[in-house]
Amino acid sequence: MSDEHFQGKYEVELKYRLESKTNFLNILKNTPHEVMLEDNLESDCYFDTPDKSLHQQNKSVCIRTMKPSGIKLWIVKGPEVDRCEATNITDAKSAKSMLETMGYEITLKATKTRSIYFVGKFHITVDSLDGIGDFAEFAIMTDDELMLTAYKSELETLASKFGLTDSALQTKSYKQMFVEKYV
Repeated sequence: MSDEHFQGKYEVELKYRLESKTNFLNILKNTPHEVMLEDNLESDCYFDTPDKSLHQQNKSVCIRTMKPSGIKLWIVKGPEVDRCEATNITDAKSAKSMLETMGYEITLKATKTRSIYFVGKFHITVDSLDGIGDFAEFAIMTDDELMLTAYKSELETLASKFGLTDSALQTKSYKQMFVEKYV
């Protein structure tokens, strides 16, 4: 396992709704892979300004805590679809307080159960969102903007090995799904 999987300012990601998480995991079991973590509970706090200026700019700021792994992240996405940066933090409570001190407010709290696997240079996350469903994200992080199209094609090929097709592809972020379902 390596942090190299999560280095870069761009993320190429394909998200698929799973008809059967069990079938997906059975295919994974027969695919060479490494386990980073399994069945972690992720709690995300999304922040924005009172006038929702980040949302209007297609940007997202999130503080994520993961249990039992103990990982804590500060995540910024946007404004481009593939733009995503994350950094490890040691004190999520202080990070949230700092954002609130700067005038940001929590606009959404969301939780999911997540497992992360490495298949070659790619990472696959398997997520369960209560009331929304099960998903698999095939992704890679990079600083090389010229590789985005090639990586997308490679990810589509990998996903097809799991029986996933464009009909299962999801374009909404988890944040959007939670907002539509619960806000």
